[in-house]
Amino acid sequence: MLDTLLPILIFSALALAVIGAVRRIRLWRQGRPSPVPILQGLAAMPRRYLVDLHHVVARDKVMSNTHVATAGGFVAAAVLMILVHGLGLANPVLGGLLLAASALMFVGSLFVAKRRRNPPARLSKGPWMRLPKSLMAFSLSVFLITLPTVGVLPQGTGSVILALVLAAVLAWGLGEMFFGMTWGGPMKHAFAGALHLAFHRRPERFGEGNRSTGLKALDLDNPKAPLGVETPSDFTWNQLLGFDACVQCGRCEAACPAFAAGQPLNPKKLIQDMVVGMAGGSDAGYAGSPYPDKPVGEHAGSPHGPIVAREGTALVDAETLWSCTTCRACVEECPMMIEHVDAIVDMRRFLTLEHGNTPNKGAEVLDNLIATDNPGGFDPGSRMHWAADLNLPLMRDVGQVDVLLWLGDGVFDMRNQRTLRALVKVLRAADVDFAVLGNEERDSGDVARRLGDEATFQALAKRNIATLAQYRFQHIVTCDPHSFHVLGNEYGELGGVYEVRHHSTYIAELYEAGRLHFAPWKGGKVTYHDPCYLGRYNGEYDAPRNVLKALGIEVAEMARSGYRSRCCGGGGGAPITDIPGKQRIPDMRMNDVKETGAELVAVGCPQCTAMLEGVVDGPAEVRDIAELVADALMERPAASGSIRAPQPSVEEVTP
Repeated sequence: MLDTLLPILIFSALALAVIGAVRRIRLWRQGRPSPVPILQGLAAMPRRYLVDLHHVVARDKVMSNTHVATAGGFVAAAVLMILVHGLGLANPVLGGLLLAASALMFVGSLFVAKRRRNPPARLSKGPWMRLPKSLMAFSLSVFLITLPTVGVLPQGTGSVILALVLAAVLAWGLGEMFFGMTWGGPMKHAFAGALHLAFHRRPERFGEGNRSTGLKALDLDNPKAPLGVETPSDFTWNQLLGFDACVQCGRCEAACPAFAAGQPLNPKKLIQDMVVGMAGGSDAGYAGSPYPDKPVGEHAGSPHGPIVAREGTALVDAETLWSCTTCRACVEECPMMIEHVDAIVDMRRFLTLEHGNTPNKGAEVLDNLIATDNPGGFDPGSRMHWAADLNLPLMRDVGQVDVLLWLGDGVFDMRNQRTLRALVKVLRAADVDFAVLGNEERDSGDVARRLGDEATFQALAKRNIATLAQYRFQHIVTCDPHSFHVLGNEYGELGGVYEVRHHSTYIAELYEAGRLHFAPWKGGKVTYHDPCYLGRYNGEYDAPRNVLKALGIEVAEMARSGYRSRCCGGGGGAPITDIPGKQRIPDMRMNDVKETGAELVAVGCPQCTAMLEGVVDGPAEVRDIAELVADALMERPAASGSIRAPQPSVEEVTP
């Protein structure tokens, strides 16, 4: 009897899955065109799924092994089941392989069941709670019906009732595994996820050590090109596909500083809202953590309706988008490699460019950038006042140098001026041939771009590129990771290709070359805060620590450090939009510092310095790496090997 039922069940499930796949693809194709190499992407998909994706998944060893067992067992069991029970190619070899695959999948499903017995808060519940049972139903039923093919049981063993029970259990498993994979359900991520990896909008992310973090430019010269994203259908089709690949694991939620601070943002919920909008409907069926203080069931939308509405119900409230610090922690943690930040900035672009709807001080800052080339509205001619006594060489006077020192808008901040003076002292101690642009330098455009004002960003970038084209230099050095990122990763699309180094990287190189010498560290316990735009955006974690090690400092690492570093709250224009929450992000970060017992936190970013120093009664002193290096400088040994006394500290030369 089973011999008759099995092909019917299997091919019926496959037919329904194909129909569902066509329906799902139509939903994705509502998005804007995005050319992708179809065959090349499909060919690369196995490696991306089995190698590149598991580079992220493997951070949780238990769940990584569980995923290998369940997913690998399912793929193998599904293919072999079609051959053995669907096409009737039964033999002991194929039957034995099918038994092994289904047994492996069953073992994996036991670990999934254990996980779901007491799931962490970040995991979505609802339909996901039935997933272990569905995995068990499929794997166990396939195992049992395959036993006769290897001679363990005679053909036709058992009653009609047992055969019907097995068929029913298999139908349940097939329904979840095949039907649910394309029509919607916990297994939807398997189908959408595989295609998402094949047609990813950032294929350059794949491969060991590869990263792609620069925002993509809008075509402002094309009057038909959309200025950002107003509706779900304004996303590209492969962005919609990426949203549909979400497995609702909540890793992004657990990593998000805005969510932890009680601001109205949960990146997992945001992605699910985009899926709701793509298909049409409300978020009433969402079974995960909501946006803080925003109940589920109050948002709805459609493929061609506004994502953020000025009046009435919409998919997302504007304050949700403006809560993001663009720290990229969500993207770094996502096991499906979904690009949350791209989507948020795309939606911000529409709000800013089309509606001029940038909250709090956003409009003022953008106006200042247009009028004065800096976000604070300071007189552009005062950019070099802080360095009046330093006699810094200007590019317009020298024309060619080894290093162009990019100062950034920290020149208008008294606290960051100390960092810049320290960096100048370090460069001079190493006899570096450097110069600055002086009043020719303008804001890099980072803040404008993160706030969605692509037009102002491109205007600033093109003017800076035109200025830089007049001079010759080997590389740019800056103490601002935001300028470092924009100049190195986002100017290239507009014609400005430069070799850019963060000052910690360059100082480490100078030390390795024997051009810097330090007095031994005699201070207290030190921890280090990884800036988001240096670490997660550009993969630089080692150089700052190498510099601190060269100073004789043993870093007391925070629980969240490296690629899991907690954001200071200063990126993405967040201090400007200033969306309130239950606590402040920098306060949480300084609590992380406090847990280490450190007396000093070393930083490598002017925004991080400002945010952390703004914490009332902070537990540790905040100092930039350049300041620590400048304080420890010793003159290079003379030919005789004698060492002169340490130079005065940077504070002693600050007027």
